[in-house]
Amino acid sequence: MVRWVRVVAMAAALVLPGLAVAQPLPSSRSDIQFSYAPIVKKVSPAVVNIYTATTLRVQRRLPFPFPGFPQENQRQNSLGSGVLVKADGLIVTNYHVVRGADEIRVVLSDRREFDAKVITQDERYDLALLRIDGEGQKFPFLELRDSDSIEVGDVVLAIGNPFGLNQTVTSGIVSALARSTGGVNDSSFFIQTDAAINPGNSGGALVSLDGRLIGINTAIYSQTGGSVGIGFATPSNIVARLVDTGTTGGRIVRPWLGISMQRVTPEIASGLGLPRPTGLIVKEVFADGPGAQAGLKRNDVIVAMRDLPIDDEAAMRFRLATLAVGTVVPIKIMRAGKELVLQVPLAAPPEDPPRDKTVLDGRQPLSGATVVNLSPAVAEEMGLTEWRPGVAVAEVSAGSYAGRFTRPGDMVIAVNGKDVKSVADLKARIAEGVSSLSISREGMISTIQFR
Repeated sequence: MVRWVRVVAMAAALVLPGLAVAQPLPSSRSDIQFSYAPIVKKVSPAVVNIYTATTLRVQRRLPFPFPGFPQENQRQNSLGSGVLVKADGLIVTNYHVVRGADEIRVVLSDRREFDAKVITQDERYDLALLRIDGEGQKFPFLELRDSDSIEVGDVVLAIGNPFGLNQTVTSGIVSALARSTGGVNDSSFFIQTDAAINPGNSGGALVSLDGRLIGINTAIYSQTGGSVGIGFATPSNIVARLVDTGTTGGRIVRPWLGISMQRVTPEIASGLGLPRPTGLIVKEVFADGPGAQAGLKRNDVIVAMRDLPIDDEAAMRFRLATLAVGTVVPIKIMRAGKELVLQVPLAAPPEDPPRDKTVLDGRQPLSGATVVNLSPAVAEEMGLTEWRPGVAVAEVSAGSYAGRFTRPGDMVIAVNGKDVKSVADLKARIAEGVSSLSISREGMISTIQFR
């Protein structure tokens, strides 16, 4: 089949030579001198190499029996990229580039080297802020561009250090916007590009042709480990929120709307008389929450926020993460076939009820799990898509019995068929003995029987 395709392509070139001749030839030297070099010269000094060293404690293997299983320290080195975003030495990179590092060394494009300190890191969004001390000197940096201003088809450059090859530049286009890809970070909302991104590019810059930062290169889709033309960058609007909050010791807090939502399916769209399945349908409006104050009602369909489309839960999480608590945001809804715009005040997610953090132990299935009462604040911290009263698994001890069938983010729905609404409920049910356990994970409920 491949050979046949090649033959057809060659034949087309032979029988249609006029197509090539018909194209206008360059009339001057300037016509063939288009180059990205001026942009690269402008932006590359702000892209840095990041070298990390991490000490790992590993069990030493011995060729003969030895009591106590001795351990030894091993050094693990890794590399990545980063971007200077402030003249005072503030650097943005991926969280996974510096995770657990004991030492971080930053090398600039002019070969100057600096020790770096972590200012803040946010595992949920796979971002971290570092700082290098230049003793008063100013560093080159990139300005952030509004990532909502770019379009599919825009030309972009990716700059980083793939495989340790310093200051590598690749070009491509924006292949897709608002691309959801689970398992990478909490927002699951990326700019997709076909500019080549490879291991070592993580934390590097995705820039537009005006020389501004539109994203931090974060992940690739690949079955081989190398670039296949599908790369993902965390949008600069999320980076801007981390810069705003992280430099003052804060973290990105996603505002709370006080509603529960569900993606509009074709069946729901048909039932509501919508022309196509789009947006999120409001399932519940919590009393006294921001949504209730703005006038949102059950069965309203949210289609846009700040005139930006909302097609799924990932889009809503991303849009909220880019906004600050205390602001008022226009939300476009469809209600009974009519389009309305409501002004919704954005509030911090409340911790109500109190979390009552409890480590479960003893001879029972949840031994080794740390559980909490689920509140809007806890749901936001854990990156859950929605909140409802109940008990969430916050942590699971390594090697514990609970680790066999639970993981952080799970909800404990019932024990022995009896509903669990709080940590106090759960402890009381466990004290009676556990014959079955119902767990909710990503909307799917499973029940485990014990004998």
